[in-house]
Amino acid sequence: MNQALLDKIESEQYRKNPMEFAVGDSVKVHTKVVEGDKERIQIFSGVVMGRRGHGLNATFTVRRISYGEGVERVFPVHSPRVDKVEVERKGSVRRAKLTYLRKRLGKGATLVKEKEGRTAAADAAAAKTAAKAERKAAAAKAEAEPAPAAPAPAAA
Repeated sequence: MNQALLDKIESEQYRKNPMEFAVGDSVKVHTKVVEGDKERIQIFSGVVMGRRGHGLNATFTVRRISYGEGVERVFPVHSPRVDKVEVERKGSVRRAKLTYLRKRLGKGATLVKEKEGRTAAADAAAAKTAAKAERKAAAAKAEAEPAPAAPAPAAA
């Protein structure tokens, strides 16, 4: 078959809005599930372990711990069954594939270092430490200055 024809057919199947997530991110994948004649959205949340493939064949793997057992699911990026991918938090990793998470147990299995960035919590913590330092400096300044003498009683 002609490659141009294949490319034209494939281009119609691509997702219109690209998914913005990376390996190490904690995500919620909203998938469409058909039961009988009803369709509903089911959420699978976990850590993105890797991405592979390109074009229509691109997939990503999400891992989570469910009842003490590790569960991995592979989702096609351009599948119409994947409604959306919601990023809960960004992860900072130095690998393309996080297969080492399979060996970890407990909280360490889902623990990926959070990406350094300015968040609301980080801003609040910085403001708190700045206010504490300011109070400490004011207290030190008050100790250094001699206390003013009490005024003499007024004669009547």
